[in-house]
Amino acid sequence: MAPSKVLDGARVVLPTGIADGGRVVVDGTRIAADAPRNAETVDVTGHWLVPGFVDLHNHGGGGAAFSGSAEDVMTAVRAHRAHGTTTLVASTVTDEMDLLTHQAGLLSELAEQGEIAGIHFEGPFISPCRKGAHSEALLRHPDPADVRKLVDAARGHARMVTLATELPGGLDSVRLLAEHGVIAAIGHTDATYEQTVEAIDAGATVATHLFNAMPPLGHRAPGPITALLEDERVTVELINDGVHLHPAALELAFHHAGAARVAFITDAMDAAGSGDGRYLLGPLEVQVTDGVARLVEGGSIAGSTLTLDRAFQRAVTVDRLPVEDVVAALSANPARLLGMDDRVGSLEPGKDADLVLLDEDFVLKGVMRRGAWVVDPRLG
Repeated sequence: MAPSKVLDGARVVLPTGIADGGRVVVDGTRIAADAPRNAETVDVTGHWLVPGFVDLHNHGGGGAAFSGSAEDVMTAVRAHRAHGTTTLVASTVTDEMDLLTHQAGLLSELAEQGEIAGIHFEGPFISPCRKGAHSEALLRHPDPADVRKLVDAARGHARMVTLATELPGGLDSVRLLAEHGVIAAIGHTDATYEQTVEAIDAGATVATHLFNAMPPLGHRAPGPITALLEDERVTVELINDGVHLHPAALELAFHHAGAARVAFITDAMDAAGSGDGRYLLGPLEVQVTDGVARLVEGGSIAGSTLTLDRAFQRAVTVDRLPVEDVVAALSANPARLLGMDDRVGSLEPGKDADLVLLDEDFVLKGVMRRGAWVVDPRLG
């Protein structure tokens, strides 16, 4: 076991506020209240110390996708850990049902090993009108029997399913997911305001990448965006990469939902942390140019190349959001949504020693996961 550590002198973001010149004690894999006698002191003066990031929606990174082999999955996981994401839900993309159930089995093994926090099925139960970077030929209605098939294949590790809840079977599938403790997320949807309200009342609690892949807000047809923003039961995902959202849209979401109902996500594909070039997202070809991923055929935005450390920096330096609100959106809120806030999402004694060290310009300098350095600031 690694020696106990005292990270001393940073501006520490705690649930109670920001502690200047604070310290965090790491004993083994957990945060402790008091430092053992043999603890190593690491001076992190002049830095920010924040909880490890929690990503609800991520398709890959480091040149590998969560639709690949176990080795591919771990390549992607490690790529995002190096950028501060210490808890990650692996997202699939629309494919044949037998391939999705097979992948669910593979991902569930890695969830059992503690490498990922579970599985998010994005598609195939989405609207062809708002398919984005999903293969239209493989889309299907959200028949509860098919939804149940994916949930069962995940062996207790299905965390979330994105649905176009206005499609036949949508509301019954929402109820099924709620009964099984799986998050029903409204996304890639062409629903009206009224249909979205009905889905929320049936048990849907997340807006998949709000604003993207759904009808725009209208003054006579307010659509799903209004319903999702106004309901306190809903957490809204936002992709803060400067491509998916105009800063004013992000400000609108924070203003109406409040900081406690926003979760920053990456929606990353395998180019995240890997660079420009040609990639596959499910069965579809993607071209990444200047960090923006678009389908080769049709030009739709195809996920992102975002990492959560960049989302953090942009939120503070460009969007001018309070650091505490950004920490909530990157850590506390998604941890609570996943039911993991007893272990991750904040820097409190007894929780996993998952933390991120940022310099005064909010550039990542260190990452610790379960007490072990993933990125050691002393080697930089």
